[in-house]
Amino acid sequence: MKTLPVAVQVYSVRDDAASDFAGAMKKLKEIGYDGVELAGLYGLSPAQIKAAIAEAGLVAVSAHVPFQELVADMEGVVSQYEEIGVKFIAIPYLMEEDRPGGEKFEGNVKLFEEIAKVCKAHGIQTLYHNHDFEFAKMSDGRYALDYIYDTIPADLLQTEIDTCWVNVAGEDPAAYIRKYTGRSPVVHLKDFHKEGKPANMYQLIGTDVEEQESHGTFEFRPVGSGMQNFPAILEASIDAGAQWVVVEQDQSIGRTPMEAVTMSREYLKSLGW
Repeated sequence: MKTLPVAVQVYSVRDDAASDFAGAMKKLKEIGYDGVELAGLYGLSPAQIKAAIAEAGLVAVSAHVPFQELVADMEGVVSQYEEIGVKFIAIPYLMEEDRPGGEKFEGNVKLFEEIAKVCKAHGIQTLYHNHDFEFAKMSDGRYALDYIYDTIPADLLQTEIDTCWVNVAGEDPAAYIRKYTGRSPVVHLKDFHKEGKPANMYQLIGTDVEEQESHGTFEFRPVGSGMQNFPAILEASIDAGAQWVVVEQDQSIGRTPMEAVTMSREYLKSLGW
């Protein structure tokens, strides 16, 4: 059976990384991860980050870099990640005022393309990491996520399908990965449990949102512990030509983040990954 290397998004163990980055990297390697996707540099220099990842025997696959940070200093920020040696930079999240439906959105898509051109000049491929809000419909009936990919050429912008948020939006994650065959080098493996129509989902990823009446519950879970069909997602990732899969868990409940990412890795091993 063909498999892919498995990385973990460092945001999943952010407190461990903040207190002892090098130690956290070694622990992730011991758990069985092949690489990491960065989410910040924790006050360390690119050289220190690169050394800690290499010393642990991991690959610095990619980095989530805030959209505002990239816009403020494209050359400077991208150069830092070039020094670390990442192959991919993902635009990870849009604040509410930047999202589809807002007046800034179409201008932001032009900025995504500018960022992608700078990344390409530095030998880095730009990705877009979705949530569920990109599944808002444009005036022509297309999802905003598809509009982004239709507007920016594939050689500049590729996908980082977050399988959790695709499912939350009401679409089939495996089908969505296959839709972007040849354009899906990195796939996010994220599990969850949801009942009804909860209002707390973005609070769980550390975002301040206006209090809304909730009509259900939502909880991030280790991979294999929730509602996702991972055998189908993994098969689709291979079929679509993915190079890496990345475990991400925004919040863990009832266990430490390291315990959660260990459970995710053990589940994937049980599938032969």
